[in-house]
This record gives sequence, structure tokens and C-alpha cells, in this order.
Amino acid sequence: MNRFSIALWRTCIPVALCGLLAACTPPAPAEASVRTASVSEQPVSVDAAPLFASAPCTGTFVAHDLPHVTQAPGPTTRLFDSNGAGVAVNDLDGDGDEDLVLANLSAPASILWNMGGLRFERQELPLIRRARAVAIVDVTGDGQQDIVFTTGASAPAVMENQGNHAFRLFPLAGVFNVAYAMNWNDLDGDGDLDLVTGSYDAGRMLETNGNYLFGAGDGVNVYMNQGGVWQGSQLTTTAQALAIGLWDLNQDQRPDIWVGNDFAEYDDVWLQAAGGQWQPATPFWRYSLSTMSVDSGDLNNDGDAELFATDMKPYNLDPETLAGWLPLMNDSTHLRPRDDAQVAENALQVWRGDHYQNEAYDRGVDAAGWGWSGKFGDLDNDGALDLYVVNGMIAADLFPYLPGGELVEENQALRNDGAGRFTVASAWGLGSTRSGRGMSIADFDQDGDLDIVVNNLNSAAQLFENQLCTEGASIEVDLRWPGTANPFAVGATVALQTDRGVLRRDVRAVSGYLSGDPARLHFGVAPGATLEQLEIRWPDGAVSYVDQPPVDQRLTVTRQS
Repeated sequence: MNRFSIALWRTCIPVALCGLLAACTPPAPAEASVRTASVSEQPVSVDAAPLFASAPCTGTFVAHDLPHVTQAPGPTTRLFDSNGAGVAVNDLDGDGDEDLVLANLSAPASILWNMGGLRFERQELPLIRRARAVAIVDVTGDGQQDIVFTTGASAPAVMENQGNHAFRLFPLAGVFNVAYAMNWNDLDGDGDLDLVTGSYDAGRMLETNGNYLFGAGDGVNVYMNQGGVWQGSQLTTTAQALAIGLWDLNQDQRPDIWVGNDFAEYDDVWLQAAGGQWQPATPFWRYSLSTMSVDSGDLNNDGDAELFATDMKPYNLDPETLAGWLPLMNDSTHLRPRDDAQVAENALQVWRGDHYQNEAYDRGVDAAGWGWSGKFGDLDNDGALDLYVVNGMIAADLFPYLPGGELVEENQALRNDGAGRFTVASAWGLGSTRSGRGMSIADFDQDGDLDIVVNNLNSAAQLFENQLCTEGASIEVDLRWPGTANPFAVGATVALQTDRGVLRRDVRAVSGYLSGDPARLHFGVAPGATLEQLEIRWPDGAVSYVDQPPVDQRLTVTRQS
């Protein structure tokens, strides 16, 4: 057997919690084992630390304002400043706590260092302004997470992590094209991170007074990492890209490319063929009309991931709601062909053996307002992925008939019934009306449940602390792949087998709208379920196993040389 050690320690417990606990002693070690590797398996070592699981139980999420405001420039918010900016989550300083980076428009971007106990210290990044997307990934492969921004008017900017909360601009050799949306993955399984970018031509034209038309188009670009130099290939010369997903779309164990386009522009999909060639494809029979955000998750634990795209559709049809929507909808009506595959609502693509079928309406996720970032996460630790969508719109030139030019809506929390059908979870306290844009989901206080952070437009960012009263448990997993330029194993997939079914997660850099995800994976565990095995499929196709993983623990699984 390979080593399995339980780290019997707790990081700095918040003072408020210590006052409530009679003792701060760690629980007894849980038993677990790691298989001896066969020829086709890779050995791993595992370290575990207990999750605190001691948050107050109020039955709701509690909103906390964060010291950051993404403010549109000028006294009046217009297109395309109305699109706001993203947020990213990851552990930047290696202390075990998830930190935050929030992009900004008229002011510098912010790092919010997680000091524990949901306390954050703000650090400005003065060199980064007019930022749109943000991701936290290890670009240089040195074991420290870096920060990547896009602006929509230039190539991506990298802030290399120097340690001790210091960063410096790092050039991405070979990356030149303008990027609005981006995503990172080990596309070819060679142990380093590749990059896909997309331009947002409508916004760029307005911001540059049309000057970009005199140059070559930027479109969608794939940059393959060749020893620290990214070699680019252009898939299209134009794009209206608001989101990019890099998941296996055709069940062949290779990441593909899905670009969500705005303005009735069809989404673009490229499937990765043998030899790294990109083949354009049309896997969906129905598309969102204006795709704002994309995510992927196995909603009924049947082994196949569902794909979700947000669009704009009112979730209520009462007179007050329609009074805000109808004037704009009437002004923007245009003729579409009878056989148009696009629908003006959210799309939920469900794999049906040989094709995808849009089942958003049947499953209760077709309408979530003027949706921006929509993401899956098991918010109530019952073993099923829930859905959260942030929404709203502020644009004086779109809504001159509304106060402040703002369409005010409640963010939508949708609870999964376990079979992949959803109902509105109005009691969860997630119906903020602050006009959210970027959003990410992570466990910020290491208590075993998922919290949510939202980068709002023209108001303070918010962190929603999870205080739901649930009977389920959880397990969190960090992967480490030393000796490679992808040490956090972006692109790996992990399957948690239980006696109630198999839960699947993937290590991704970006999902939703312009927002980065943590490398740490979270699994909610249904009450009474027994954990049997973790199966890890690394980006190069190798597989590792951890038998009988302990519940309510954070596991760090390190692949051995």
C-alpha cells in the first residue's frame, strides 16, 4: 500500500467560532486506503485535513458585502459597460483558504486575501483596469497560482505570482489576439496549460470607435503551450464570445471547445480529433439565442454531463415584470427563419446516447431573468448539483423608460430534486437584486458547504455564506501533479463512487460568465451514504484510485512520479 496520512491539524480557527466550541480538538483519523498501482494505474499519496462543519444553522444563505465595487465609467451606464466583469477563486498563497480576485472597469482590480473566518484583506492591482474576465491558474507551472485578465481590447494580461502577496506582469509569449472570453485546459494531455480566447466584436467596435475594422479580425484562437511559448491557430476571424467551455462534448475522452456567442450569433463548437485537429461541429439541435454563460455538470448522476447556457427570459409573467421587459422585446423583434435552431431562453443540453436534446423547459431552468453567470454546485449537500444564476441589466440606452435605466431582478437559486429537475429555492435567501455579473462558487470557510461570491455592477460585491440546515456531509479534493507544468491538474476528472451512485466533478479553470473556478472539488454526500472509492482520471489519461475516502475531510491527492 502507498502512504495515506491524516494531517491532524486545524488552521487558525476564527475567534468567533472558538468562543462557541467547547474544545478545538481534531476528530479521530478516518480510515482509507490507496490501491497499489497496476501497469495502467498511477500511484498517489493522500493527505487529509478535517472540515470544520461547525457553521451556524439558520436555514438560509447570509449575505456579506465585500470591499470591492465594479463601477461603470461615467455617470450613466450604457452598452457595453453594462456587461460588468468577472470574479475568480483559488488559493493564491497556499494557506488552504480560497482567495478572491475581482475584475473592475473604472478602477483597479482587487485581490481579497482570505484571512479565515470570512474576513478578507483587499489589495489593489493598479496595473489592471478595464478588466473583463479573470482566471486564477498556474500559467508558469511553478506551483504558484497566477492571475490572468482580459480587457476585450487587448491580449490577455498575466500577473505572475512572486509569493508574499507580490505580483509582476508576465508576457504570454505568442499570444497576441484580442480576448474578451478565455479558458484554460490541458487540451493535448501533455502536462501543461493551453489557452482558448474569443473576441467580443460588438463591444470592441464601440470602445474603439470602429478602428478595429481596419485590421485583421481576432475571433476565436487556440494557443497550444510549447515549452512556455504559446503557438496560436485561428478558428474564426469574428466572434461575439461571452463564454468558452472546454469539456468533452462527444464522449471520446478529449476536451472540445464550446464558444457561447451573443447577438443571435450561433454558438461555435469544435471537436478535437486525433492528432489535435479541430473539427467544426453542430452537436446541439437547439441553442440559446444570445448565450451569456456556459457550465457543465452531471445533474442526475448517470455518468453523462448536462450542458447549461444562460440567456434572457423573464422568470415571471406578472404585469410588473412584463412592464420592464416588453418595450425592449418589441423594439428588438426581428424575423427569424421557421427552422431557426435558436431559442430566446436558457438551454439545458442532455445527452441522449447519440445526440443532445434541449430539456431546459421540461426541467424548470428555461427562464432565470436577464441571466449572466449560471453555475452548478451542490448547495445543500444532498448529492445533487443545484443551479444558481445571477441576473439584471443596467443600460440607459436599452431601458430609458426604467428608473436609472435598470431592469431590477432577483438572482435565481434552483434546487435539484435528485433526478435533474429543478424548483425555485426562494427560502435560501439568494434572491439578491444587485445586478450580478461574474459569479463563482467555493467553500470559503472550510466548513464543508459551498458559499457563493458575486461581482455586481455599480454596487458592492457580495459573498453569500451558506448556513443551510442540511443532514448531508461532504468531501473536498485537491489534486497535485508535480513534475509537470500543470501542477494543479486542470482538466482532470474525479468520480466519487458511493452506495447511492457516482458523483462526478472536473478540475476547470473557467465556467459561467467571465469567471474562474477553484481547483478544489466539492462533493455533497447524501445523508447515510457510504463513500466507496475515488477514481481520478488525469489530463494525460492515466487513472488513480483512492478506496474508502473519509467523509467530512479535505483530501490532497498527489500523483507519484
